[in-house]
Amino acid sequence: MASKQDTIKQSINLPDDIKAIGGMSKKQASIHIGEYHASDVPTIIYTLLGSCVAVCLYDRKKRIGGMNHILLPGNASMDKFNDCARYGLNAMEFLINKMIKLGAEKRNFASKVFGGANLLPSIPYERCVGKKNVFFVLNFLAKESIPVLSQDVGGNDSRKIFFHTDTGDVFLRRSLSIHYQNIVDQENKALKNIHKKKIKPNDMLFF
Repeated sequence: MASKQDTIKQSINLPDDIKAIGGMSKKQASIHIGEYHASDVPTIIYTLLGSCVAVCLYDRKKRIGGMNHILLPGNASMDKFNDCARYGLNAMEFLINKMIKLGAEKRNFASKVFGGANLLPSIPYERCVGKKNVFFVLNFLAKESIPVLSQDVGGNDSRKIFFHTDTGDVFLRRSLSIHYQNIVDQENKALKNIHKKKIKPNDMLFF
């Protein structure tokens, strides 16, 4: 699965920028909220982020990489939650363990971090879940001694990211505001499911 232990969607609609550098020759995987994917063969992993955070993790020597899509900081009991990879600690541990099983070595890990936006400007950024997600992820990576080579976080833009697992390259495109409500609706739906269980537009950036 991709975190429902790796749900993979083939054939991403790749931007021309990525097609131009040989992206079509690589495998493709799309992940959604609470999912993760790792690969030891060249793969482009895609996701769309609002307040969620994605960590692109890769072994710089063995060219093994993976990415997750985190909805909330903290962790959840695997005995009580089917979608515990939506939580930061679980999502990071699942991704790291999957990469190690593929042959990666933690001492070679590097990361890039994206997302954590506030798509509802009426809520102060200091109080929004996006900032909490970013804070959690950066602290986790620091404690694990995994360097963060680049990040694009915060703000009010949604982000589409395309991660190349073999090189660590990330292409980022900010989404138009017309997509905001769809992303907010998806994230709110995911949050409601968890509570029930508890009881410049179009510019391609390179990282």
